[in-house]
Amino acid sequence: MASPALSTTLITPLCPATLHRPKLKPSAKPFLFSSSFSEVGVRNGKMKCNAVSESSQGSIDRTVYQGAFGPWTVDPEDVREVLLYRSGLVTAASSFVVASSAAFLPDNFALKDVIEQNLNLFYLVGAGGLGLSLYLIHIYITELKRTLQAFWALGVVGSLATYLALAQPAGENLVRYVIENPTAVWFVGPLFAALTGLVFKEGLCYGKVEAGILTFIIPTLLLGHLTGLMDDGVKLTLLGSWMALFVIFAGRKFTQPIKDDIGDKSVFVFNSLPEDEKRALIEKLEKQKLQSDG
Repeated sequence: MASPALSTTLITPLCPATLHRPKLKPSAKPFLFSSSFSEVGVRNGKMKCNAVSESSQGSIDRTVYQGAFGPWTVDPEDVREVLLYRSGLVTAASSFVVASSAAFLPDNFALKDVIEQNLNLFYLVGAGGLGLSLYLIHIYITELKRTLQAFWALGVVGSLATYLALAQPAGENLVRYVIENPTAVWFVGPLFAALTGLVFKEGLCYGKVEAGILTFIIPTLLLGHLTGLMDDGVKLTLLGSWMALFVIFAGRKFTQPIKDDIGDKSVFVFNSLPEDEKRALIEKLEKQKLQSDG
């Protein structure tokens, strides 16, 4: 029989920060998920440990969080992963904005020529940043995470094939070729589908308005270009909105506490356990709950 904690986990597969965290009773015998501490104590009903880690503002986070499957802390490795995840988003956003700015610059502007000559580089760097973030993203259901990563990989392969087989022989860079040949969206589209999935997850989990809007702008612009049903004015409006919202989205990630992007660490530890250990842990938690209720 599944525990209430496990049921909650299944209800919120996308959102690391939405699991209910019950208060830890002083009488419970906790098991702590972390690699950065050596001693845990319970004093006046509050748990304390000597672990230290950095928050998004650089301060020391000594908090012990109560997860669905036990207490956990933020350790230095968690901090590094979250900062790399956010840095990947900044890289992707910066590359996209710089490359896309060429569409708004006058033809006789020298910077436009420089950007257009390096569009392939910007595309490569942006795809790499997105790939890093998708590698480090925290989603409880592994299959969902692997699906986003598969879309990214398919988009990278499709982009490379389009460049080598179509754009390069035509003497064009990849971005210009896709602009002039809308059917090429079929090949590069999965990369942007992965980005759409990522911003959808962020908007759903943290209520980020800019992420929610991006979830609609990205596929709308690509589909409008693919079908030819959208004129250039509308495309530029959506592109400009995408640029602005992407910058806001990536920048605001650094205003969140580190723990938000980690989620309930105990769930990830639980999911990594062998099945027999999972059953034993669930039974242990259920017994502790019965004892505390009694």
